[in-house]
Amino acid sequence: MSHEPAIEATGLEKSYGEVRVLGGVDIAVARGDVYALLGPNGAGKTTTVRILATLLRPDAGTARVAGFDTVRERGRVRRSISLTGQDTAIDELQTGAENLRMMARLSRLPKARARARADELLERFDLVEAGDRRVGTYSGGMRRRLDLAASLIIRPAVLFLDEPTTGLDPRSRQSVWEVVTGLTRDGVTILLTTQYLEEADRLADRVAVMDGGEIVAEGTSAELKQEVGRHRLDLTATDRAAFDELVLALGPRAVQPAADRLAVSVATDGSAGHVRALLDELDPSRRAVDRFTVHSATLDDVFLALTGHTTDKEPVSV
Repeated sequence: MSHEPAIEATGLEKSYGEVRVLGGVDIAVARGDVYALLGPNGAGKTTTVRILATLLRPDAGTARVAGFDTVRERGRVRRSISLTGQDTAIDELQTGAENLRMMARLSRLPKARARARADELLERFDLVEAGDRRVGTYSGGMRRRLDLAASLIIRPAVLFLDEPTTGLDPRSRQSVWEVVTGLTRDGVTILLTTQYLEEADRLADRVAVMDGGEIVAEGTSAELKQEVGRHRLDLTATDRAAFDELVLALGPRAVQPAADRLAVSVATDGSAGHVRALLDELDPSRRAVDRFTVHSATLDDVFLALTGHTTDKEPVSV
């Protein structure tokens, strides 16, 4: 097997008039990995995917996907990839089975093979019972699973998932996550864009944090969390004056100060000694801190530390 990355991009730039969307993006994704682009709306995630999927030409830089140049060998790239966007690309007037058979025929599968492949995918994505129903009657999670199934009519070397769970309820999101995990076991390389922090944490082998058209950090989830401290000490002040004193004392170490909740956090190594030292430093009179908790750093902490703001999505419990 080739050791060449499944996806490799160097110096990608893209602008629309005076608006710079990408400012020199470098990406390398190993074969069989899940790579997550994490960032808020407008960070450049979708533009990056569209360039890698040959839907846009970069203004500068180069990219190779599945071993082929995305500009000079666009046709070969397209035969090696599949793309599932933020909106489902299925016909609501047809049944689930009809959608898959149509996609298979458009992919030049013979009629009998198209029917067999549609049946295989309906079973794999737990849609057999719904296969003869019009897609217009499907739930959001079912539509997303059908959309993923359609993208796998011809097994791709690389699958691009552009915010695949946006708008789904927790149960449907969990179902899509299970599908993605199954695809990686089959050796498919996946580039995933998401605003959901727990999605990147759960699925990705490596995570790139994007902001303002640039990748500001890249690594495993654990490596990124290590950058901002293994743990976080959350403090709740006794009143607004005490809160202001805590924030002033912490200075640049203050994480997510929230005056409405009288809450502020600071990185810690999690040891009892360090927690005691921080409390003694910040509240020597023991009157400023009403209560405190210690927890492990999250990707939200990472994103805030690197970009100065959180993503637009609230955490979702599953």
